[in-house]
Amino acid sequence: MEHAPCISQIATLLADPKRSAMMWALMDGSARHAEELALLAGLSPSSASAHLGRLSAGGLLKVEERGRKRFFRLAAPEVGAAVEALASASLASKPRDIVQTVKRGSLMAWRQAVPSSLLQARLCNDHLGGTLAAELYQRLLDAGWIEQFDQRVVVTPKGATQLASRGVFIQALAHRNSQMACACPDWSEHRPHLGGSLGAALLQLFMQSGWLSLPNDSRALQITVAGQREVHCFAREAELEMAF
Repeated sequence: MEHAPCISQIATLLADPKRSAMMWALMDGSARHAEELALLAGLSPSSASAHLGRLSAGGLLKVEERGRKRFFRLAAPEVGAAVEALASASLASKPRDIVQTVKRGSLMAWRQAVPSSLLQARLCNDHLGGTLAAELYQRLLDAGWIEQFDQRVVVTPKGATQLASRGVFIQALAHRNSQMACACPDWSEHRPHLGGSLGAALLQLFMQSGWLSLPNDSRALQITVAGQREVHCFAREAELEMAF
């Protein structure tokens, strides 16, 4: 294992609750000044400065000098993805008999701490996550476009036809070196959204249509006015077809 990546340094940096709280406040890719992060983490300015210095030296944060103030942001989108993965894993690792109670309590605390833009729509690996994604997943299930068996998700013949009419062809996705579809756990919603190559294809469709955009150094997807209408219409069409 001579060439295995060393993750112990990063794990040590994120293990401190105060440092992880400041990292969590930066999950949307925004830049915040040191005083604001100190307040959010319940630290004195000097203590926050020391923690932020360690996170910066460890390559997790980058610093921007604006006049006399120092602003901090995540060093790369991959850092945010790693923090989110650890947050999801912390819920998944709880004993089964208390997991529901812990999830409810943790979910409320996490939702209060994270920027609202990240809750609504965000990049989850290569697909859409957040409230928008969870609602879309449920409506596609209700309409019979997809079916879920435990964690396995299959596209129905009806779903394949409807998706093809929108330019998403299941036959083409089947040749990719990834799972076609899966129920990806969504930490902010406590319900799944659509992952796999189909989830990635839908995100690509929404972005190419100009409904969603991803600013630089951010994982929070911006929803345009047209996107608010069209993405929700995309989901509602599935429900309406069930009624006829």
